[in-house]
Amino acid sequence: MRSCTAHLHSLEQLRQDITACRSCSRLVVWREHVAQHKVRRFQTETYWGRPIPGFGDPQARLLIVGLAPAAHGGNRTGRLFTGDRSGDWLFRALYRAGFANQPTSTHREDGLHLINAYICAAVRCAPPDNRPLPEEAETCLPFLVREMELLPEVRVIVALGQFAFEQTLKALRQQGKVFPKPKPRFAHGARYDLAPGLTLLGSYHPSQQNTLTGRLTEPMLDAIFTTARQILLPDASATPAG
Repeated sequence: MRSCTAHLHSLEQLRQDITACRSCSRLVVWREHVAQHKVRRFQTETYWGRPIPGFGDPQARLLIVGLAPAAHGGNRTGRLFTGDRSGDWLFRALYRAGFANQPTSTHREDGLHLINAYICAAVRCAPPDNRPLPEEAETCLPFLVREMELLPEVRVIVALGQFAFEQTLKALRQQGKVFPKPKPRFAHGARYDLAPGLTLLGSYHPSQQNTLTGRLTEPMLDAIFTTARQILLPDASATPAG
């Protein structure tokens, strides 16, 4: 019990450290500008306007790594993939695969619970044009490393998009993980067994750029999480919804 309590305390400390970060001046200016100059449809809402920590099951065996919060999604609601179209796609897929208790995520108190899963991002502040600079990604990388270290039960990592895939590899390398040769390359559906008990899956990001053009379809995204569930079974408790 003591060890579990210490573990949760460490995750909470990490969340506080992430939320208080002001290291990247460009990102600080942008996220706060967006929070103050709201789009018309969210004029009455109070924006989060800060960096966003990960969330989910502290004993998760599935880790999902995204790119960064959306300006009017996570940067508004204070929870990754919450309140935007990308999240609509992601949480429907997680629900169908048994990794979420509901298929929608609109705000932090909407009753959403992840089941055996945890969501984080490579960069914790909303970047202009959804494009963090390389130096901003490097500044944020230690948060990803710490988060992974505090989720010791993770057996499958799903990286949403090439940016998240590359940052995930960097974080794993900093933890001493040895990769197969040649180096893992991003592709939708790519699977790499990086070490005994650790698998990395690549997926296109459920951004509107990908979903509206048909580059990513719901069956394609479902297939990623079906693969994750199959890898985890029989060890994981996740079962398909319905």
